[in-house]
Amino acid sequence: MAVTFYDLTSVAGLKKLDDFLLSRSYISGYQASKDDLTVYSALSSAPSAEHVNVYRWYTHIDALLRISGVEAEGCGVVVKGSAPITEEAIATPPSAETKAAEDDDDDDVDLFGEETEEEKKAAEERAATVKAASKKKESGKSSVLLDVKPWDDETDMKKLEEAVRSVEMEGLLWGASKLVPVGYGIKKLTIMLTIIDDLVSVDTLIEERLTTEPINEYVQSCDIVAFNKIFNQGSLYVVCLVQAIDVPTSYHSVKI
Repeated sequence: MAVTFYDLTSVAGLKKLDDFLLSRSYISGYQASKDDLTVYSALSSAPSAEHVNVYRWYTHIDALLRISGVEAEGCGVVVKGSAPITEEAIATPPSAETKAAEDDDDDDVDLFGEETEEEKKAAEERAATVKAASKKKESGKSSVLLDVKPWDDETDMKKLEEAVRSVEMEGLLWGASKLVPVGYGIKKLTIMLTIIDDLVSVDTLIEERLTTEPINEYVQSCDIVAFNKIFNQGSLYVVCLVQAIDVPTSYHSVKI
């Protein structure tokens, strides 16, 4: 059943929408739909954090649009900008006259017309897109701190870092780094990286990429110094320490 919202550019309209979303994650149903897109498009900009529920919903829909899009049809929603705001005007079902007019419009659609090849192809593409989108999910992220150690004091640390950063994988992002003295003129490379958990395994990254040819020409071993889970809570990112800094996991290269 369709719902109606009025004048979402006004404080009163946002307040009513905020109340409507108090116990809901989406405008209709239990997943993002075209109803959410309709209301999202009616907002000229991101709402103020003062409207907590609208801000939460807007941020979530904005993130979905950036990641995979919205495919569900929804129940239908109407956004009007000129009508006065009343207590009954927000999120009310359509009147009998409105519903009758919508039914008349539906009668004009030929549901049994012959489908063209173009329409069949478009339908197949939409089905494939929906299927692919249904498999997508918002994966967790982790922040990892690595110690990368050279073979000796003669190792070119600039080339070592270049070799490490040359590793490219989907879901892997290299961050800040610095050289830390170890002793006897030897320095180690301490480097941050962020990974998407479903796409990158740190163990595989080290064992199959960082400590194998040709990078093991420079890299003698890698230690996981810290491993932090990153949880997305709305607009806040919470970091949870998983592995303590003083309990490293070591991986060593073997030169033949």
